[in-house]
Amino acid sequence: MSNNFYLSVGIDVGADFSFMSIALPNQTYVGKPFKITHANPASLEKAILTIKEAEELNSLKARIFLESTGIYHYPLFCYLRDKGFNVSIINPIITKSSTNINIRKVHNDKFDSKKLALIALKPDLKVSVIPSDLVLDLRKLTREYYNLMDCRSAYVNKLQGELRVAFPQYLGIFSKLTVVTSLALLEKYAIPTAFLAAKKNAVIKVISSTARFGTAYAEKQYQAIVAAAEAATSFGYTLPSNGNSSSFSFLLSKNTTRKLTVYSMPCTN
Repeated sequence: MSNNFYLSVGIDVGADFSFMSIALPNQTYVGKPFKITHANPASLEKAILTIKEAEELNSLKARIFLESTGIYHYPLFCYLRDKGFNVSIINPIITKSSTNINIRKVHNDKFDSKKLALIALKPDLKVSVIPSDLVLDLRKLTREYYNLMDCRSAYVNKLQGELRVAFPQYLGIFSKLTVVTSLALLEKYAIPTAFLAAKKNAVIKVISSTARFGTAYAEKQYQAIVAAAEAATSFGYTLPSNGNSSSFSFLLSKNTTRKLTVYSMPCTN
């Protein structure tokens, strides 16, 4: 950061509103802290006007500094940047570790914005590098992916828990519980008695249409499922609600089945 004189605009960012303070190079303030209401366009425009008036009055260009606050600072950062201002982000660690600031130790939004404005006057201040929109978009998509994977794991575990009680013998039939064939069968026949009551050709058709390993494979899997269902009648505890529980109703819907297979590693039946 250069040592040129500039107006230091410190903004303490909150979720719904922020406080802005403007400091001169001699560490005196221009006016009082100004409250910016994010959802109020008039308030945002007033903040812009206040900064420009301070620039004209003091014949100095403004540099705006926002403390990084999770996701809340980014919309305001983009708004001010798009208005043509020089905007930087400061790591909260820097502001918290800065002592020897000529301001009393008070912790509220107004005083925090004043402190931030003074800290930003330091010539050796380090500011955060703002990634490009492409990088930010990739980060967001990556977080969303892992969030979906966490949700998926939670529901798969819940489904396994349901089956361990109602239909434990089913868990060993397929190499993975969430392969397409397994989920398609459970979607149609959620409990052991449903498999036993189903027509053989109907079950084999589901297996053949999803596994595509041929009729012999479908017949073999059908026999294994029927044997497991019969075993579950003596060892397994099925309630009428098992087929409509939250894990079954979520996991065994067509949309969820599709998501589970999309986000799963390739796996054979």
